[in-house]
Amino acid sequence: MAIRTRLTLWYSGILAATLLLFGVAVYEIISYTLYENQREQLAKVEQIAETQISFVALETQGGTVLYPQMHELTDFRYAGYVMQLYKIDENKVYPLGKLQGPLSQLMTAHIVTDRNAFIKMKDLNGEDFYLYNKHLSYQYGDTPIQLVLQVGVSVNGISQGMKHLLYWLMLIAFLVIVIAASIGLFLSRKAFKPIEDVIESANLIQIDTDLGRRIDYVGPPDEIGRLTTTINGMLSRIQTMYGVLEESNRTQRRFVSDASHELRTPLTTIRGNVDLLQKVWSQPSDRGESPASTMSEDEVKELSLDAMKDISGEAERMSRMVNDLLSLARADAGQMIVKEPVELAPLVEEVVRNAERLPRHAEWRIGNLEPLHGVHVWGNADSLTQLLFILIENAFKYTPDGWVLIDTALVPGQVGIRVQDTGIGLDNEEIPHVFDRFYRADPSRGATAGTGLGLSIAKWIIDDHGGSIEVVSRKDEGSAFVIWLPIHGRIQGFEE
Repeated sequence: MAIRTRLTLWYSGILAATLLLFGVAVYEIISYTLYENQREQLAKVEQIAETQISFVALETQGGTVLYPQMHELTDFRYAGYVMQLYKIDENKVYPLGKLQGPLSQLMTAHIVTDRNAFIKMKDLNGEDFYLYNKHLSYQYGDTPIQLVLQVGVSVNGISQGMKHLLYWLMLIAFLVIVIAASIGLFLSRKAFKPIEDVIESANLIQIDTDLGRRIDYVGPPDEIGRLTTTINGMLSRIQTMYGVLEESNRTQRRFVSDASHELRTPLTTIRGNVDLLQKVWSQPSDRGESPASTMSEDEVKELSLDAMKDISGEAERMSRMVNDLLSLARADAGQMIVKEPVELAPLVEEVVRNAERLPRHAEWRIGNLEPLHGVHVWGNADSLTQLLFILIENAFKYTPDGWVLIDTALVPGQVGIRVQDTGIGLDNEEIPHVFDRFYRADPSRGATAGTGLGLSIAKWIIDDHGGSIEVVSRKDEGSAFVIWLPIHGRIQGFEE
């Protein structure tokens, strides 16, 4: 059942209950008022009739008998009233006026002798009749007289009026409920129309998978307006997250593809050398001693050593690649580097000395390292050393001739370390991708050894240390990588 239908039923039920209580209250109040007025009128008629009662003494064989009598009430206000007297000691009824016999018997059956009482009964025609019993005491000479004056009147007009009132109350309540339910259903449909529009738009988004679609709403900033705004905001967030997820999936697929390609190359080399060794050493020997009949022992030995050297080199390359992949996997898992205050000058000087022994063709130049004296950063010494070696090795690798320079700079709050070379350089469109995994400029791919993961690891280390890295490069003129790290603590023995 729809919400608008349930709301209409709830409101209609509440309205019906309210009208029922209101109708019962109105009916009871009017009924009580009319009947109470009739009782008061009966009491007034009884008081007037009481003043008209007199007694006539008649002598009989049994003695003197007192007969009550009363002048007939001729005032039009008392038309329709009937009355009679009941003499208690004689147990006898004395009708007054033109009271009918059967009605007198009916009234006599409802005589109450111990108290004054109003009694509602049915008359000869089955109509409602009100009877008032009033106890009277008289003293006639030495004789006490106990009487009950009964005054009755038909109240069928009141009863019929109350029946008509009940009928009209029920009819009006029914019509009000039907009209209110119809109007309520119409208003609920109108009120829920924006929600239906929201549902329809959401279904279209679900069917079309168009996360760029938004729900249009024109109206006041009420609950539905806020709901629409919230859903649109949620769709924007989902669209953003979906885009990030899609980019992540594309990056992951590219990463797996590149990793497979990079690992296939050394595996192919290793497999080729193993097949070569197997073929050389499986050739039959003339005397059963030499490993090959067509090659001398020295030639076989030299060939085997070359093959083993290639296998060892490719295995070492694969080992470096696996270690790099593990480092990046830890970075993707959110693993943080353990940090402590690190003095930069000794660390950089150690890196500079060890860089002298790296394989290279370019001249290794050492610039101004004085700005590092007394500077401490919050970081990890091993990670920072790895970062510098990655930049230096890259510079050596892509600088076939010329020079590679390391120098430093100091600005308020930050220290910079620059590694500059005169190597092959990069095009402007290649610079944004240098930190992507397995990315290497096309001219260098295959021409120089490497995994394409070094700069990705360098970027992770920089980000984890709260620093930044700048790249300035020009094709065939060289590149410069500048690391900026926030300074931790005071700088002692150095003035900026």
